[in-house]
Amino acid sequence: MTTTAERQQGFLETNGLRLHYVTQGQGPLMLFLHGFPEFWYAWRYQLDYFATHYTCVALDLRGYNDSDKPEGVESYRLEVLVEDVRGAIAALGHDKLVLVGHDWGGAIAWAFAYAYPDLLQSLVVLNMPHPAKFAEGLRTPQQMLRSWYVGAFQLPLLPELLLQAGDYWAIEQMLRGMAIDKAAFSDADLRAYKAAAAKPGALTAMVNYYRALTQDGLFQSSWGVLDVPTLMIWGEEDAALGKELTLGTENYVSDLRLRYIPRSSHWVQQEQPHQVNALMGKFLGLDT
Repeated sequence: MTTTAERQQGFLETNGLRLHYVTQGQGPLMLFLHGFPEFWYAWRYQLDYFATHYTCVALDLRGYNDSDKPEGVESYRLEVLVEDVRGAIAALGHDKLVLVGHDWGGAIAWAFAYAYPDLLQSLVVLNMPHPAKFAEGLRTPQQMLRSWYVGAFQLPLLPELLLQAGDYWAIEQMLRGMAIDKAAFSDADLRAYKAAAAKPGALTAMVNYYRALTQDGLFQSSWGVLDVPTLMIWGEEDAALGKELTLGTENYVSDLRLRYIPRSSHWVQQEQPHQVNALMGKFLGLDT
């Protein structure tokens, strides 16, 4: 394990592979799951903020950055990703945690909460609707248009070629281009994201999350009521996921707090970190 300033980075073994992670602070476990096309770095502001209260751990999900990148679409099914998280918790030496997920990390967090509710002290999901609401939304014309890329990502090879073209121009457009506050992503931030995506095998692995959607249970027909204290944070100007996808979430979560952040895009924890951290701190009962 190597140390940089207050952060440490290392690797853990889980579910037959090796995941890279960055950790900061001491205390109960707060585990962060990033989305596409990110890596642990998406949680840099939250690591700094919550390290005084928690052992904060931000994973590189399988296929991303310095984590292992198994071949085959089946390696990226949601049920497999959930077991990655279960094994990571055990490898980190904890049996209870606060789980925080954004985008794809949010989808994994929702599924994990249903699979292992007893392990969770609380759940925080940012700009990823409850799976039942997402499935419902994908039956509407407006969300189908927003989610056009999900269909495009089913194609072989072409998505990877487009993502890397022009020095990963598409990734820059996803991040800075979608942001309401363009300054939220510095040139150094964009270089970090591009470097992570350029790791051998990363682009195919990242796209395989979407290719595996037809094989996994994200869109299963019925979901019960989740009995875990849950905070849902939503950047209101999300170009990929409509705000209407949050409506009715209380039908699936018995203890839900839903908070909207105006003038923020899909990348809410990076674009409005102070607001996100304050909402999370209040939810968790911290005197920060």
